[in-house]
Amino acid sequence: MNDRTYNVVIVGYGGMGSYHCKLIEPVQQISVIGIYDIIDYRMELGMADGYKAYPSLDAVLADDLVDVIVIATPNDVHKEIAIKALQAGKHVICEKPVTITSTDFLDIVEVAEKENRVFTVHQNRRWDEDFRIIQKIIEGRTMGELFHLESRVQGANGIPGDWRQLKNYGGGMLLDWGVHLLDQLLLITDSQIESVAATLSYILGTEVDDGFTTYITFKDGLTALIEVGTTNYVKLPRWYLKGTEGTAVIRDWDLSGEIITRNRNVPHIEPKPIQAGQGLTKTMAPPSEESTLKFAIERPELESQSFYENFVSAIEGKSELAIKNKEVHRVLVLIETIFEAAATKSVIQRSI
Repeated sequence: MNDRTYNVVIVGYGGMGSYHCKLIEPVQQISVIGIYDIIDYRMELGMADGYKAYPSLDAVLADDLVDVIVIATPNDVHKEIAIKALQAGKHVICEKPVTITSTDFLDIVEVAEKENRVFTVHQNRRWDEDFRIIQKIIEGRTMGELFHLESRVQGANGIPGDWRQLKNYGGGMLLDWGVHLLDQLLLITDSQIESVAATLSYILGTEVDDGFTTYITFKDGLTALIEVGTTNYVKLPRWYLKGTEGTAVIRDWDLSGEIITRNRNVPHIEPKPIQAGQGLTKTMAPPSEESTLKFAIERPELESQSFYENFVSAIEGKSELAIKNKEVHRVLVLIETIFEAAATKSVIQRSI
């Protein structure tokens, strides 16, 4: 049994940097020994939390006791820090979005391969319960063949923080939350993207987008509407799925929702017309209770490996990385295409 412990230093001890310490704490074989941040009070916070505060990034990279660097800085310096850390012989975990451009990401991957170090991106929302429920519904063909998907996160608190409102730092909601929703989307289907249309929101008057909407068509016919908003005082459902045999909805993080499917054991029953405004409609009437089945949303089983358990296993050659570099690159290419579609106000026909 391998009982080696891998020592971690967190570079960037803000909200996400300190959160990584909590994620690492319950995992055997990996331990946070120190932090580094360019802001003095965060260094003081790190020391108060019991970690060694390194005087510089060079000091971190020169320490032979350090095995792993976790990068939780603003987005614009991810590439520089990652390459330096890899060249210093460290394994690297980088917060999302890993880079602002897809070509910058490929530069990091090239160095990681050359140095034979493990490099991965913290796409932590692959472990979210709502997403894993959706995966199970789709894989189990609970609603028949999926043909349309809507995925949203919405709030009314504007763009959080400071640097996230600045373009040079890689701010904006497409790079912040969009990278999560698009990563989840691309895991749902094996099909390639056929076309992308998009609009970005600048309601708050910042130099970066405060939200976006993108409509994506896949070559297998699946369509997807992905939306992020920070000016929504009433939220739309987190997930809305349409299949050939039913519909599913998850309304929010509390996992409230349901799945309604056609009852295959009952012959087709004509719906009864309903009063709709100043007229009658049969088309928009709900199906009869006899012809449908309703299922509650069930919480999924725990994943076999957490992000950090998988990372240690990958270092030791026991497992593949859960977050593969080719998947990360595909998301970045899609983000670039969304920016292009919004800027040109056109539908981009592109195989991704």
